[in-house]
Amino acid sequence: MDRRDFVRNSLWFAGAAAAYPTHAWSQAPAAITRDAMRPQFPCGVQSGDATESSAIVWTRSDRPARMWVEWSTTSNFSQLNRVRGPHLLDDSDFTGRIDLTGLPPGQEIFYRVTLQDLHNERTLSEPMAGHVRLPQAAHGQALRDVRFTWSGDTAGQGFGINEAWGGMKIYEAIRRTQPDFFLHSGDNIYADGPIAAELKLADGSLWTNLVTEEVSKVAETLNEFRGRYRYNLMDTNIRRMASEVPQIWQWDDHEVCNNWSDSKDVSGDARYTEKNVPLLVARASHAFHEYAPMRRASDVETERVYRHLPQGPLLDVFVVDMRSYRGANGPNLQTDETPDSAFMGRPQVAWLLDGLKKSTATWKVIAADMPIGLGVPDGKDAQGRDKWEAIANADDGAPLGRELEIARLLREIKRADIRNVVWLTADVHYTAAHYYDPAHAKFTDFLPFWEFVSGPLNAGSFGPNKLDATFGPQLMYVKAPDAQNAPPSAGLQFFGQVDIDAKTRAMTVTLKDLTGAALYTKTLAPHRA
Repeated sequence: MDRRDFVRNSLWFAGAAAAYPTHAWSQAPAAITRDAMRPQFPCGVQSGDATESSAIVWTRSDRPARMWVEWSTTSNFSQLNRVRGPHLLDDSDFTGRIDLTGLPPGQEIFYRVTLQDLHNERTLSEPMAGHVRLPQAAHGQALRDVRFTWSGDTAGQGFGINEAWGGMKIYEAIRRTQPDFFLHSGDNIYADGPIAAELKLADGSLWTNLVTEEVSKVAETLNEFRGRYRYNLMDTNIRRMASEVPQIWQWDDHEVCNNWSDSKDVSGDARYTEKNVPLLVARASHAFHEYAPMRRASDVETERVYRHLPQGPLLDVFVVDMRSYRGANGPNLQTDETPDSAFMGRPQVAWLLDGLKKSTATWKVIAADMPIGLGVPDGKDAQGRDKWEAIANADDGAPLGRELEIARLLREIKRADIRNVVWLTADVHYTAAHYYDPAHAKFTDFLPFWEFVSGPLNAGSFGPNKLDATFGPQLMYVKAPDAQNAPPSAGLQFFGQVDIDAKTRAMTVTLKDLTGAALYTKTLAPHRA
């Protein structure tokens, strides 16, 4: 039985008492209770941040409960291991996670989650099943192929769950590729984008949405930010994929509000009664970390998003955070690196360089929430000058502003002779392939590299954006709408697929559309020392 059949046939196991002849958590047998009286899984189960011998398993209850997880290397659970998890209480919106550690390296892991009702400890939920394929062990196993997918931007521009259209069906296309993991490149929600019951499209037709109270306005309260994640998990396609494919989440601006930075000001936005942007950021971050199936950082920095996730001898993934440490959005023309020109910030860049230097994997993927060379505007400042949201500043000359930090990073990568670095991103709501070539750049002290862009998942489509020549990006492929804010029904929703061949170690990147059809393919041969 393959993993898809396992998940499809095992979403609910009939009879908790039959499934659990004995219970480590109770001396009494499970109560025979009507299904409606059992704890329920309103958001399904998710897994994430898998390593060769560990993985996060996440769920949410509909009431106070304790989370239990059983796991096995076989789909019939002939030999299983049981782990007691946390209490799921209202202070976490009834969410919780277990970091399953000590797993057999590189194996297929089948798991099932059970909720124990805290009002009556003899009442158990039906188990809910999931699957994780662990990355290959760094040593001692024959190399195997690697496949993963990435994209970003879910439920933007008012395009929510249209059940008549099939819901957020690009997630089903992603699931069908059977990736080892899915990388969500940011904008997991659109906290600043109200979702109405109907949207009138340019052709006169209607897009209809499932609507909840929390998504009907901009998110301001903690419950409204939480409600955005609850809403996405109402989609059958998302829940199905999340139960079967481990994820890697990062965040960007719309988890809080559009283009937020230290200069963000909502005082003139009548939609917001809460005008304190740092407080909105705090609530948004709190909700993100409750719902993301990611491993929590230590108490040194509890809400840290950037992290290194080794995927075996063929791949290292470095997830960066281009949002939390940036200076204020502005003209982006500083001549020296300062806190105002920071984008990832010095500590994070130092961490990234150190990780890249230590990596022995063939390919080093930098999972970025924004592209390097695309101009992403953010209106104008008080003096009428253009402000910029990303790295590029529409000045094709030598590096300025945030480009200084990237120039330093690229220079150090070259000096350390770190090869096979590939950047993956989303953000701009179209798909493209960029080759950064020092022969065409104003700043030339770097090794050539590729950047692939793909998105959105379920949002309006935009673009294409103008390329900034500072780092010499060459447009190798692009697909974007003719008219801005094209609906998902126009078909311009995109994700990327990466395949690394175990024999040749070549990386093949394929940009795909809503249906999973290939649009553009590039095979990169690894540089060998």
